[in-house]
Amino acid sequence: MANISSLIPPHNPKTGQIAATAGRVLLYGILIATALLFILPVYVMVVNSLKPLDEIRSGDLMSLPVAWTIEPWLTAWSTAQIGVQPTGLRPYFINSFLLVVPAVIISTLIGALNGYILTQFKMRGANILFAAMLFSVFIPFQIVLIPMAKTLGMLGLAGTVKGLVFVNVVYGIGFTTLFFRNYYAAFPIELVRSARMDGANFFGVLFRILLPNSAPIIVVTVIWQFTNIWNEFLFGASFSDYTSFPLTVALNNLVSSSTGVKEYNVHFAGAFIAALPTLIVYMVSGKYFVRGLMAGSVKG
Repeated sequence: MANISSLIPPHNPKTGQIAATAGRVLLYGILIATALLFILPVYVMVVNSLKPLDEIRSGDLMSLPVAWTIEPWLTAWSTAQIGVQPTGLRPYFINSFLLVVPAVIISTLIGALNGYILTQFKMRGANILFAAMLFSVFIPFQIVLIPMAKTLGMLGLAGTVKGLVFVNVVYGIGFTTLFFRNYYAAFPIELVRSARMDGANFFGVLFRILLPNSAPIIVVTVIWQFTNIWNEFLFGASFSDYTSFPLTVALNNLVSSSTGVKEYNVHFAGAFIAALPTLIVYMVSGKYFVRGLMAGSVKG
């Protein structure tokens, strides 16, 4: 009887290497095509924001400018007045930073405190309380508009940047609590017990043990909150006036204020100005966002 092994063709290392190379080329080809698909809108915005309006009217949005100009950027950024309301984005860009920075800091600290309490203290109803806070993550913006408007009116915060900070902090607590609770659920309990044995009080454990070791989830929370609050439109349109509009509302007003001829190059420039901070945040710290998620924010 013939040896069965003799019927099996010999392994060819070169064939396996060719297959692996072809698979790698296909994978990188798909990734490059997907990246170009996502980059294309940014390219269109930037290129057409540097064109005179006549070139855009020609209909070729993909070509590079023939006559380069930064006039659309200066117009989008300028602070010319129409009545009592500035038409440029500059004051509203500042408003957005005055909104985002305190809202992100406060909601992150409250989320860390909630995650600390829900994981490090055994109390009755903790899971029910967490489920109730988690439920707020799924509540649509529209449902809270009327109750929040009444609350801001009672607090005297309607139409102010402080009111927008309050609204975004309240709405973001569910997300930040979820992130920190799941991260602290995997935190070594021995470190907390050792700190308590050494005399650390409630806030001593939080600020000396937990927060210094929470860099990954803090990065996740800050990026998440910054992006959501910076890009948020409905709360800004509902709870602010012309002195406290965030940038997204001002961009909408900039586009809507165009009468007669639409200044598309100015609109493109304004859209890119509005998107620039979040773009920079993800370019600088996007890899830390992924690492933070893998470090524990999706555990539990």
